[in-house]
Amino acid sequence: MAATIGFYLSGVIAIAIIFIGCRFLLAPSTAAAAYGVPAGVEPHSRAYLSAKGIRDIASGLFIAILIAYGSAHVLGWFMLAATLIPVADAMIVLHQGGSRSVAFGVHGGTAVAMLIISGLLLID
Repeated sequence: MAATIGFYLSGVIAIAIIFIGCRFLLAPSTAAAAYGVPAGVEPHSRAYLSAKGIRDIASGLFIAILIAYGSAHVLGWFMLAATLIPVADAMIVLHQGGSRSVAFGVHGGTAVAMLIISGLLLID
């Protein structure tokens, strides 16, 4: 039962992060603001925003592949390792003087959710 919930919640994370990645490619300034640090005006800043978008899409696809594979433990370990991403994102936002509410609410909340999902998947 716990693993089933973990699979469904992992699916939500996969869909959400793919959406966020697409938004970084299609509306980079909007996505950067939602990330917690508005995009700069430097001519090459779009390259970094595109790289983040691709990273997010790939991360979501990795989760989707692991869901399709059906191993709760492999997915659980991946989700646990991937928790580093929102933790690092929160630290980046705080270090760059970005929004504390986004750093703790969005990125911190995502990290906590991913830890819970990892636990659900690894306890079976």
